[in-house]
Amino acid sequence: MGDRPKDDFSASSLHTGMLQDVVGSDAASEAWFYSYQRSFNGFAARLTEEEVEKMTGMEGVVSVFPSRTNQLHTTRSWDFMGFTQHVKRASIESNVVAGMLDTGIWPESESFSDEGFGPAPKKWKGICQTPSNFTCNNKVIGARFYHADGKVPPQDIESPRDSQGHGTHTASTAAGNEVTKASLLGLGLGTVRGGVPSSRIAVYKICWSTTGCSDVHLLAAFDDAIADGVDIISVSIGGSIPVDYFQDPIAIGAFHAMKKGILTSNSAGNSGPDPYTLSNFAPWTLIVAASTIDRKFVTKIQLGNGKVYEGVSVNTFDLKDKMYPMIYAGDAPNITGGFDGSQSRFCTTGSLDKALVTGKIVLCDFLTSGNPALSAGAVGTVMQDGGFKDVAFAFPLPASYLGLDDGSNVSLYLNTTKYLFFSPPLSPDITAPGVDILASWPPISSLTESENDTRSVSFNIISGTSMSCPHATGVAAYIKSFHPTWSPAAIKSALMTTANAMNVATNADAEFAYGAGHINPLKALNPGLVYDANEVDYVKFLCGSGYDTKSLRIVTGDLSTCTSNETVWDLNYPSFALTAKNTSFRQTFHRTVTNVGSPGSTYKARVLGPSNLKIKVVPRTMDSSNSMISASLVWSDGVYHVRSPIVVYPAASPGSN
Repeated sequence: MGDRPKDDFSASSLHTGMLQDVVGSDAASEAWFYSYQRSFNGFAARLTEEEVEKMTGMEGVVSVFPSRTNQLHTTRSWDFMGFTQHVKRASIESNVVAGMLDTGIWPESESFSDEGFGPAPKKWKGICQTPSNFTCNNKVIGARFYHADGKVPPQDIESPRDSQGHGTHTASTAAGNEVTKASLLGLGLGTVRGGVPSSRIAVYKICWSTTGCSDVHLLAAFDDAIADGVDIISVSIGGSIPVDYFQDPIAIGAFHAMKKGILTSNSAGNSGPDPYTLSNFAPWTLIVAASTIDRKFVTKIQLGNGKVYEGVSVNTFDLKDKMYPMIYAGDAPNITGGFDGSQSRFCTTGSLDKALVTGKIVLCDFLTSGNPALSAGAVGTVMQDGGFKDVAFAFPLPASYLGLDDGSNVSLYLNTTKYLFFSPPLSPDITAPGVDILASWPPISSLTESENDTRSVSFNIISGTSMSCPHATGVAAYIKSFHPTWSPAAIKSALMTTANAMNVATNADAEFAYGAGHINPLKALNPGLVYDANEVDYVKFLCGSGYDTKSLRIVTGDLSTCTSNETVWDLNYPSFALTAKNTSFRQTFHRTVTNVGSPGSTYKARVLGPSNLKIKVVPRTMDSSNSMISASLVWSDGVYHVRSPIVVYPAASPGSN
């Protein structure tokens, strides 16, 4: 997508003409989808492979890429970060507008009441796209929805109203009001609030229940949000695999947002914590990983022999301490349905025999939604596998998720008796709370996405980088309210350099899993130094990444030129990373820091790291072996400590992921 058209330039006419040249005048109207022209320049259309090839070769075209479907990256958390209800607030916090690109919002939630709010800020240029079933207020000041093909799934609502829950949850986490006595049917009882409760919210509904979050809609929402006047953009979605910057709608939209001084907070994805599993990584965005907090939702199971095992789940059911018979799923195959024990042990859909399962608790060898066991008549399910047990899920029936050791003990117990009962209830850049997060929820949205689950709630507990992203959004908006002139890069730098570092001795590959560390809102307010960057810096980074002058000029709308001496190493970024092959090497990084702390301060560089990693500050030179090594550079004046992580890691072998 190129730079925004000039005032005397008709982007629509250009787009129409280009499309007609490719598909013909008669077919152009049928092929047409969107024209992006409020904040950047581009359009979406239905094209065949031959038409794509023809369009790609046209003058002025940066890239042509298919519209992919992206996935949604699925209270106590603010206090956990030391960010209490009583922290200092800026008087202009109510002028900060958070743009939420998600599944919409449930405006009647207490989290979005406009009691005590004045009119929208004068800078606001957005609209409230309001059918008969939706109304904005002085808290939710803008709302739009996008469905270019005109087809709305029957379970969705044709308006900015949220029927899935994800958007309501993220919006209330980032900028929701304080709501006392909030809980999920008694679980997690307390006060829920967003990071900037006095700020405003603008909603851009781009995700639908069956069609996902289309690239076409993503770009349209970015185009509008930038022009509407939001101060920060929150995107808790992403693709299944990373793609080229010029074919990545989030990277494209965020680049144009950065040019207007708007930071985009983006979830890292939920495929970690292994290396090479990020789906979002553009350096001009804030990439957020998820962490746990000091709260865990567990469901204990007690066997007939008195042994108790602790699993994880968000369990709101109470079986009244009643004993129920238990059956191993592998012993209950639906033979008439064509299943055997090797399939039914995983509790897949239709694999369980209702006659054998009804009224019993089923032991499954895999984490499932719980729907297959419920549909077969089970009163509960116990699941076991070797996956991570950091996240508690909600299920449509009493359930507990065990590790392999405890699961094996339950399996051994089944050989002698059959009863138990349930007790009631570097990129990424930064890490924020994302596990077991309680936030607002639409009362019409399913708690577990099961047709048989009829529970209606106003709050829900869910997990994922989708939940960590709005935490970072809220903190970034908080910083923006005190430092309205800071650039997106300065805010990002403040968050990264003041983060609480993770202990590499206890957290393997810490930087790849946690980035600079765990977000610290209060320290980020006064970072001392910032690594600032602007459009020119990111253009040089793209040049160093192999993009040519012609493509970059279309994107930037200026006379940017790539030279042979630009490198990715010299992007003024708050962290350092180097891929090392199994040979000796030397690498120099250049950085510029800006003092935003006490005037006249003198900062001294201090390098913290293992003895076999040699680093010099001016010039910075590194010598290391072919193994991942973590270190850090700290600038300190005795008051401020500005930390940048340093990581040297082995180059991926050919053919690896």
